[in-house]
Amino acid sequence: MQDRDDPAVIGRRVQQLRTERGLTQRQLAEPAYTPAYISTLEAGRVRASDEALRHIAGRLGVAFEELSVGRPAHLATDLRLRLTEAQRVLADGRAEEAAVQYAALRAEAEGHGLGREQATALLGLGECALETGELTRARECFERAEEQLADQCLPVRVPAVRGRAVAHYLAGELRYAVYLLESTLDELNRGGLHDPDALLLLYAGVIGPYMDMGAHARAAQAAEFALALAPQAADPALIARMHRSVARTLIAEGRVAEADASLAKAAELYRQLRLRTELANCHWMRGYVCAQNGELERAEDELRQAHTMLARSRAALYRSQAAVELADVLHRRGKSAEAAELLQGVLGDFSSERGAVHAAAAHRLLGIIAEDARDTEAAEEHYVRALSLLERAGAAGDLADLCRLLGDLLRRTGRVEAALDAYRTGLGHRTAPGTTTLGPAPAQPPL
Repeated sequence: MQDRDDPAVIGRRVQQLRTERGLTQRQLAEPAYTPAYISTLEAGRVRASDEALRHIAGRLGVAFEELSVGRPAHLATDLRLRLTEAQRVLADGRAEEAAVQYAALRAEAEGHGLGREQATALLGLGECALETGELTRARECFERAEEQLADQCLPVRVPAVRGRAVAHYLAGELRYAVYLLESTLDELNRGGLHDPDALLLLYAGVIGPYMDMGAHARAAQAAEFALALAPQAADPALIARMHRSVARTLIAEGRVAEADASLAKAAELYRQLRLRTELANCHWMRGYVCAQNGELERAEDELRQAHTMLARSRAALYRSQAAVELADVLHRRGKSAEAAELLQGVLGDFSSERGAVHAAAAHRLLGIIAEDARDTEAAEEHYVRALSLLERAGAAGDLADLCRLLGDLLRRTGRVEAALDAYRTGLGHRTAPGTTTLGPAPAQPPL
């Protein structure tokens, strides 16, 4: 998309607006320019500078945008207002309703040649698709948004990159998700582009893939970076609604630039609301670290906070991940009945096409709980189901651990040959090239 129309088109537009207002070329030119300059501009023989167009737009009583591209400024502002409304609907957890709004806004932005607004709508559509589990569609939306923003600086493109990475991660493509996020972090650091919002999105986004790959130290470090970068707002939803109301008033009064500023603040606050999912993942990560260090009471508090935050955002895949970790801590603290109830809820969140790793983790823990209750038949059933899910997902490290659990169970129940088969299978996965080979970790951001 061009920044402005051709000189000939702008010239005709200036002449038409001048004539409609009954101004002479001298009156339009004064005091900064000459009548000859206006004549040359109207004839399309000169490409006016932004400064000249702003002067002429002011004399004609129109916005710079209307003069340069023939589009009344209020159209773009009104579109941005409705984009913040779609953001609000998505932040409320109504992804399907938000997707309908974003689709209509994308078509309208495309029709008016508004590239940034079109990219914003595509990002929204991608987030809606992530919420509803349509991972292929989500990835396509983020890819198109990134293409639309190709001429923008990297921090502006980060939400699209992060969205693509999350779509790949949820589809089980862990290494590629980590590559996208880490390479973008490195590029930001190399270029000195220490944008806090961009860094927060990337560090928060890489936690899940790190964890599933077994890179727990990196996940913990990324979580601490993300929490340190997290923006603070007393009540983002309330403040965002206030800014939207102010913007409506300003639009009605014709104060378009001020309305745009209010809308930008509202959009940022709605983005912070969407970050609740990311920040909840950070609390989940803290809980995991506490559990590994034996601080089970603190781990339970952190994981309950993460689970509550994720339940509010209706992010089923993330909520289930936190629920499995919470159930593990509850089991270790002697609350096995509550843990089992939580895990059964996790299994209800998934279909056979998505969430295989987390569903397998739920079955694995249910098997351990059943073994503790001396119900070996139920334990074996859970382990076998988990094994099938992990084979489908290709999670080699988890498969090896599960084969050990199943082998131990089979050996204790007298099925030695079957136990040996399980151990051999586990060893095969343990010695196979893993998915956890990573290069140097991204540099620490300036906090």
